[in-house]
Amino acid sequence: MTKHEKIAELEVGYDVPAAIGMDESEIQTPCLILDLDALERNVKKMGDYARAHGMRHRAHGKMHKSVDVMKLQERLGGAIGVCCQKVSEAEVFARGGIKDILVSNQVRDPAKIDRLARLPKYGARIIVCVDDIDNVADLSAAAGKHGTTIECFVEIDCGAGRCGVTTKEDVVAIAKAIDAAPGLKFTGIQAYQGAMQHMDSYEDRKAKLDAAIAQVKEAVAALKAEGLESELVSGGGTGSYYFESGSGVYNELQCGSYAFMDADYGRIRDKDGRRIDQGEWENALFLLTSVMSHAKPDKAICDAGLKAQSVDSGLPVVFGRDDVEYIKCSDEHGVISDPKGVLKINEKLRLVPGHCDPTCNVHDWYVGVRGGKVETLWPVSARGKAY
Repeated sequence: MTKHEKIAELEVGYDVPAAIGMDESEIQTPCLILDLDALERNVKKMGDYARAHGMRHRAHGKMHKSVDVMKLQERLGGAIGVCCQKVSEAEVFARGGIKDILVSNQVRDPAKIDRLARLPKYGARIIVCVDDIDNVADLSAAAGKHGTTIECFVEIDCGAGRCGVTTKEDVVAIAKAIDAAPGLKFTGIQAYQGAMQHMDSYEDRKAKLDAAIAQVKEAVAALKAEGLESELVSGGGTGSYYFESGSGVYNELQCGSYAFMDADYGRIRDKDGRRIDQGEWENALFLLTSVMSHAKPDKAICDAGLKAQSVDSGLPVVFGRDDVEYIKCSDEHGVISDPKGVLKINEKLRLVPGHCDPTCNVHDWYVGVRGGKVETLWPVSARGKAY
C-alpha cells in the first residue's frame, strides 16, 4: 500500500484534519496548514541565495520536524541535509532517508550516545557537537562498538550563553582529542549565535554577529596553526544568514524558520528597515481556526487556544486582517476582538503563530493547501521526539 493510499484510509476528524481534494473551508480545526505556493517560493529563494554565495544550507529540522518538508528543502532548495537537536529527532530523519545529519547539540547520556553511534548504519553522515573533552572518549567507545564513524564539531559559545566553549585554547584542545580518537573525525566548528536572531534592529544583529565572526576566525586560525583544518564552519539563522555568508569563514548555514515564518520573526527588520515578512520571506504556515461562539457582540471565540500553539514569543496574528485581533487565550479557546461584529459562526481564520517551532511540535499533521484545495497531508514525523 502506498503512502497516499494509507492516508486515504484515515478518518477525517479523528485521524486527520482533512482529506486530499477537500476544500479549505471543510478542513477540521484547529490544525496547521501550509500554503504550498508560499512555502515553495521560500525554499527556492533560500536555495538560490545559498548557491549564489557559495554556502551549504543545512536546513534546521527542529523547526518543522517533518521528513516530507525536509525532502522538499533538498529537492527545491538544494539543502545538503538537516540539523536537529536530539538523537531521537535525528533518528527519524535518518530512517526517512536524509543522508547528512548534524545533531547541533551535545549528547552525553550513555544510551543516547549508543543510539547516535548506530545512526550511520542508516547510510547517513552523522555529525555531533562537543564542548567538553570528557565527551570524546564516550563517543569514541560507542563508535568502536558499532563499527561506525561519528564526525564532530567543536561548539563555540559565540554569544548565546548556552553550550559551547569560549576560548580558542579550549577549541584546539577538544579538536586535538577528537582527531586522535578512534572512530571519530574532527570536521569543524559549530558557531550559531541564537541570542540575536530575533533582535528587531538589523544594526543590533550585525553588531552581535561581528563579534561572533571575529571569535570564530580566531578559533579557525588557531586550529590551522596546529595542523587541523575546519572542513565546515556552521551556523547562521533566519535573522542572520547574510552576515555569516559574507564573513569569509562560515561555509554552512542552518536556517529553519525562513521556510514557514512566524509572527515573532516577522517583526524583525532588514537593512532597509522593512519587516522581513513583507518582502524577504512569506508566511507559509498558518494555524487554521474556526469561530465557535459570538455570544458577546464585540468578541468572537475561536477553537485555537493554548493546546494548539505556543505563545512563548507572543500571541498569534490574524493573517490578512486588520479589523479583528487575537487578544487572549486559554486551554481550548482563543478570544478575538471583533469591535464591528463582522465575524460569523464557523468562519475560518488563518493565524500566524507567535513561534513556529513549538507550535508545530503539538500537531500531528500538516495540511498542504494550494488554490483553496487540500493537495497533500504530511505527518509531523518527529513530533514529540524530545529525547
